[in-house]
Amino acid sequence: MDTITINQMVQNTIQQHGSKTALSHKVDKEYQDISYTSLAERIKHFCLGLTELGLQKGDRVALLSENRPEWAITDLAILAGGGVTVPMFATSTSGQVEYIVRDSGAKIICVSSERQLQKIKEWDENVPTSLQHIVIFDELEDDSVRTFDQVCQLGQQAENGDQVYQQASEAVTPDDLASIIYTSGTTGDPKGAMLTHINFMSNVQAATRIVTIGADDIFLSFLPLSHVFERMGGHYLPLSSGATIAYAESPFTIRQNMQEVRPTIMMSVPRVYEAMHERILNSVKEGSPTKQKIFHWSVGVGSKVSQAIQQKQKPSFGLSMKASIANKLVFEKLKAVTGGRLRFFVSGGAPLSKAIAEFFHAAGILILEGYGLTETSPVICVNRPDQWKFGTVGPVIPGIEVKIAEDGEILSRGPHIMQGYFNKPSDTAEAIDADGWFYTGDIGVIDDEGFLTITDRKKNLLILSNGKNIAPQPIENELKQSPYISEIMLLGDQRRTITALIVPNYDAIKEFAAEQQLEAEDIPALLQTQEVQRLIRGEINQYSPDSADFERVRMFTLMEQEFSEESGEMTPTLKLKRPVIMENHKAVIDQMYGDEG
Repeated sequence: MDTITINQMVQNTIQQHGSKTALSHKVDKEYQDISYTSLAERIKHFCLGLTELGLQKGDRVALLSENRPEWAITDLAILAGGGVTVPMFATSTSGQVEYIVRDSGAKIICVSSERQLQKIKEWDENVPTSLQHIVIFDELEDDSVRTFDQVCQLGQQAENGDQVYQQASEAVTPDDLASIIYTSGTTGDPKGAMLTHINFMSNVQAATRIVTIGADDIFLSFLPLSHVFERMGGHYLPLSSGATIAYAESPFTIRQNMQEVRPTIMMSVPRVYEAMHERILNSVKEGSPTKQKIFHWSVGVGSKVSQAIQQKQKPSFGLSMKASIANKLVFEKLKAVTGGRLRFFVSGGAPLSKAIAEFFHAAGILILEGYGLTETSPVICVNRPDQWKFGTVGPVIPGIEVKIAEDGEILSRGPHIMQGYFNKPSDTAEAIDADGWFYTGDIGVIDDEGFLTITDRKKNLLILSNGKNIAPQPIENELKQSPYISEIMLLGDQRRTITALIVPNYDAIKEFAAEQQLEAEDIPALLQTQEVQRLIRGEINQYSPDSADFERVRMFTLMEQEFSEESGEMTPTLKLKRPVIMENHKAVIDQMYGDEG
């Protein structure tokens, strides 16, 4: 495996595919293309502009933006200048942005819009001392910031620009830091995973050995580039092969953009596939009885074909004939929704339902599920187009090691493992042992054919079906500050939204009821009154003001009895036994998530 930097990889692609389209984005309702040659010029000018602002090797630059060409250009310019990209979700709150900028010691922050800029202005006098410059991608007349174009102009005017740029880029080594990506830990304190050029490039090179990616491929990018899955798979991977990256306008225009861009490969989280599945089934329900019958017959035929393929058997002549009819009647229309050129989907960031994968395969659409973490750059295992097994996350990628510890925890070692957590040596020592094995916190088994199946999560971290990570304990602790909430347990792992089981302070609730002159025959009836439900909703809103939108409690159930050690729901030190609580109250939880099944 070659050890090269991301800078060298990009330069190699530019030399081989200069006239090819690198990036494509919507301008005035039409997609406009940026060639690799043009991309190279923009990277150079923005890099030199950042250098004029004081960027030096090893400096951190924060990046707060939605997916757009400027995100890619900024990231590659930072790396070319020897800097370190510190990406953040565009949905991050002002407090979350401030924490990451302060903890990383970022010298510069680049934001996409005035809306993102406002998050910084909310800090008032509490601006981290390291921060020297703010750059905004959109045009804006504001003396406190510089625009993207202004920084590019600075770069164009730099003395000996070509020489300075080349020297800075070539001074970067594979072992140099490329990015610090913050991820929620079980304690809730965001930890910055330090990823080097070789961390990312080892993953890119392993991916290209598994899947053929070429200059004719088109990736539709809509997962946040701040997420390591999209960063590697939807950014560096296509850039390594001269492929085109087309940016979706927003998460709400994916269907329209798929038909405009007609991608060949798409990276996504399970929630997108779940939504597609729901839309298809809802559309069928609205159809005539005849159309419904045709659809279900076609899916049945497709499922039999899928089963034959999974068992490495050739479908019979009769089944093949039926499959041809099903394809004409139903599946061609489904494939047309993706643009008609899709080779496969890739799923990561959260577990994919086996039933969803099998449904799409019955329709002739392959979803390849993989597994990894921010700390592993990210891919550890992934299914291949010619080697896959639904319900698993695939075999281990080339060039790395995986083993299962005695307690079932998945451990991994290799060039994909992070350097450690930024400024957190004790957390690093806990995650990576003296022999270089990284402890994933996940439980799994590897079958005789080398396919890994994730069986459980060792940590309490909640991973929504859209891939967002949430540490429940800090939010729970905030909400327990309410005089009306005694205990709370957040739920949402592999779900779309966060819900909660809440043990109220019964005495406080009774006092509230007396003040409001509420009449109820007992506590269970009192907890169901609109007034008490509104009270608790207000408390949740009041005591979680800094929570990002995806962290907010959407639904809750007020428990009629306390969690207790006697019921097995709490430890002797009064810590929640989450699996026991979830099992004991499965019916209540299922009711809250009724529409998710």
